[in-house]
Amino acid sequence: MKYKNENKKVQKIGVVGAGSWGTALANLLAQKGYSVDLWAYEQDVKDDILNYRENRLFLPGISLSENIKPTNDLKSVVSSNTTLLIVVPSHTMRQIATRIKESILPSTIVITASKGIEDGTYLTMMGVIQESIPFLDEEHIVVLSGPSFAREVAQKIPTVISVASKNIEIATHIQHLFATDYFRVYVNDDPIGLEIGGAVKNVIAIAAGFVDGMNLGLNTRAALIARGLAEIRRLGMKMGANPHTFAGLSGVGDLILTCTGDLSRNYTVGKQLGQGMTIAEIQDKRLTVAEGVRNTKSIYNLAKKLEIELPIINEVYKALYENSSPSEAIERLMTRRLGHETSELE
Repeated sequence: MKYKNENKKVQKIGVVGAGSWGTALANLLAQKGYSVDLWAYEQDVKDDILNYRENRLFLPGISLSENIKPTNDLKSVVSSNTTLLIVVPSHTMRQIATRIKESILPSTIVITASKGIEDGTYLTMMGVIQESIPFLDEEHIVVLSGPSFAREVAQKIPTVISVASKNIEIATHIQHLFATDYFRVYVNDDPIGLEIGGAVKNVIAIAAGFVDGMNLGLNTRAALIARGLAEIRRLGMKMGANPHTFAGLSGVGDLILTCTGDLSRNYTVGKQLGQGMTIAEIQDKRLTVAEGVRNTKSIYNLAKKLEIELPIINEVYKALYENSSPSEAIERLMTRRLGHETSELE
């Protein structure tokens, strides 16, 4: 479909979700000169941004542009913007998409920067949006993903990500919308590949945390990342993704970052598990969601449904939901029957 939309001259953008990532992206856009309506779930977050120009709950220490207009009124953000960025936890995506359905215009371009697979339906975030807002054209849904910690983006540290749409012209439009001298954006036509990479890498990062929490060394971590990429690729291809996508930013790039960076919530959860803490103890002390914990269950069940083997995912699931220890997980991975895969690339 030919993209013909006045959004090429967009001056105003709505952002749904004022967590760390939503706030960082809102600030990036605002600093480029766009007027940004930012919806926050929490009253305190809205008040802090309005009064102190800082999201003290989720992104403390970062000064926010005056071009950000915080609000708790979701309907006003959706109805007054034809470019909408959604950055909410994956388990809340359906609820949010259902709420905005009544206010969104069919011509709206929706960008999802949320990463996850919905439990039960096994839909990606793009799939949840499509199912919840059926009148929204599939080509108007764009996926933004890649190796990017919110705090580093907010600090203007050079970052490179991908945007994907089934309509390359729309993806290119979004590329220019976000691009700055410190935030480079590449265009991709494989949104399902970006979404699978973004969701599964969070679970692999928990396993990488096991390795570092138990001080198993760099050899082990490197092997786990490589085999984790094979699992991402295996699931992605089964879901219809282009295998080449996983060699790029939203595949191996995002995987490496999330499996090695201390800013990664998923890696940190895995590391704490590897050091002997329980998942209940970890979650009691956490403010923000580690998406990999929830998505482990949905990806594990999706793999069973599709009848594909994802050994690392299986072991993370056992550690999180069946009280297996990280050390038992590593032992089982190392002693699996040989010859299961005919090639290390499978």
